[in-house]
Amino acid sequence: MTGRRVVAFGGGHGLSASLRALRHCAPELDLDITAVVTVGDDGGSSGRLRAERGGLPPGDLRQALVALAGDHPATRRSAGLFQHRFAAAPAAGVPREGLADPDPAADRADGLAGHAVGNLVLCGLMELLGDPVAALEHAGAMLGTVGRVLPMSRQPVDIEARVRGADPAGPDEVRTVRGQHQVAVTTGRVESLRLTPAAPAACAEALAAIGAADWLIFGPGSWYTSVLPHLLVPQLADAIVSSSARRLVTLNLAAEKETLGLSVADHLAALHWYLPELKVDLVLADAKAVGDPEPVERAAESLGARLVLAPVAVTDGAPRHDPAALGAALVPVLGADR
Repeated sequence: MTGRRVVAFGGGHGLSASLRALRHCAPELDLDITAVVTVGDDGGSSGRLRAERGGLPPGDLRQALVALAGDHPATRRSAGLFQHRFAAAPAAGVPREGLADPDPAADRADGLAGHAVGNLVLCGLMELLGDPVAALEHAGAMLGTVGRVLPMSRQPVDIEARVRGADPAGPDEVRTVRGQHQVAVTTGRVESLRLTPAAPAACAEALAAIGAADWLIFGPGSWYTSVLPHLLVPQLADAIVSSSARRLVTLNLAAEKETLGLSVADHLAALHWYLPELKVDLVLADAKAVGDPEPVERAAESLGARLVLAPVAVTDGAPRHDPAALGAALVPVLGADR
């Protein structure tokens, strides 16, 4: 049986790895891929554009588009352009290539430094078209994407966490840490997570994709800032729970700053904590990253899932998923009949 409709949730590098893996599966399984992307980024280029121009932070959306970009040489070049990040301009008075009359004032106030071209393109398209979904459809056509990229909400959100030990001077003190970037780099233990606003309207097109899906895929990615935020949007959570699709969780290969102290099994427990009604069919993990599988198997079973172990990491020992290996592991999983 072919023609699976797959919805992948996340943001940043984790979602990008999942989408690249799904690209490997797409020809064999005739996949219809939709990415639903978090909209809480407030760091780097995305944070600057969000603060200065308003609208959705474009960085995670850009990475998802690039991961799904087509294979034609022209679209690959466009994908490379989207990823190109402007370096700082030369020091004042140092001629820049191609400029006969350097402008020292422009050098001193280099507003482009640090911005990815794709972020600027998406920001411009959102302003021009007046709708982020229309902007993403247009950008997808530019890149020949094999699949669709949607925001989880048309309005940006802020991520807040109650963190124990955020200040090393008070290891037992619980403080509120605000902003996706600050939560992602906290050295304390995240005890609870919330969004502001608490109930953002879910993207209608994302809700429709969930309702029509055969598979819903969560992870890999930053658990508190890329994966769990989807479960905190009430309309998304309701759609996920009520969907007839099967559900797959792909576990990370190593803890990140925001999840230091969490075991592999704890990551699964967090899904239940934030959405108790969530039922999962399969949990996919790398055997080396899991270690002793017994506690992970128990955590998976508590969600109604079966644990599947496969070698999905890059071979150089880095804690990164190999898209080809992950795609190979997904083929028998997504291709299996109920």
